[in-house]
Amino acid sequence: MTFALVLVVLALAFPWGAGALARRLARALPPREACWALTAAALLSAGGTVAALVGLFHVPFLASLEQVSPARVLRVWPAAVPVAAAAGLVLLAQGVLLVRRGLRQRALLRRAWASVADGTGDGDLLVVPGEEVDAYALPGYRGRAGRVVVTSGMVRALSAGQREVLLAHERAHLAGRHHLLSVLVDLSVVVHPALRPLRASLGFHLERWADEAAAEAVGDRRLTAAAITRAALAGAGAGAAGRGGYPVLAVSTGPVPQRVEALLGPVPTAPRGRARRVGAAGLAVGVAASAVLALGLAYGLHEYVEYAAIAVRGG
Repeated sequence: MTFALVLVVLALAFPWGAGALARRLARALPPREACWALTAAALLSAGGTVAALVGLFHVPFLASLEQVSPARVLRVWPAAVPVAAAAGLVLLAQGVLLVRRGLRQRALLRRAWASVADGTGDGDLLVVPGEEVDAYALPGYRGRAGRVVVTSGMVRALSAGQREVLLAHERAHLAGRHHLLSVLVDLSVVVHPALRPLRASLGFHLERWADEAAAEAVGDRRLTAAAITRAALAGAGAGAAGRGGYPVLAVSTGPVPQRVEALLGPVPTAPRGRARRVGAAGLAVGVAASAVLALGLAYGLHEYVEYAAIAVRGG
């Protein structure tokens, strides 16, 4: 049983290292690849955590399949039932929190759509009257296609060229379905606290992804940097929070100075040579570690149950 317990501990501790590795890897990747790497790390880590807890929770049930009574299981491993009960309680709590977080996400989207009911539509653009200065990508809801929401205050705050950048930025969010990546990582955070830093990291790289898409669309990185700066300064202290909007994909999300600095630099490219090999190796190690821990845990628990069955029958 010691082997199985070691695997359980490793599976539960793995997200601490995986999260740090994913954030470091993301800094070396272009924004699009960084977002996918962070999301994959979050899902793999959360899945491994759930697998470990489910494995612990099923130990008494696995023993019953070997026709071993609970009393005899306790003779071999006195902590079997308490550990299984604790794992079950954690799984129940995670389930409740996941449902609550999912409902919260849905309510946020519903309120965001309700807040733009007075907007004027033009294709995928929705202009909302008011003095608030804000712009964000509003995902689709109940059969309605996603929209780029811009307040009248934001329209007045930007020049024509800057408005073009803004629209390209928000359209990149919708085209890339960035809200789905954000939701997946947000739900993963509920499963394991070590994944919490991935949420902020993903938010930054999603904005960088949209920034680069906007720069490519308008063909001017300096104009894009100026537009992002102007929009963020104009919307400081206001924004979606005041209208009940959808701040996850708002134009001012993330550390704007770092985004502007990146736009003033060269177009990001995937690492080459040794850096590329190291990054790929790091990602491969993470995936392999998750798979090995899951398989090892299943094997260890199976071996434990067989050992317990032989031991109690022999006694």
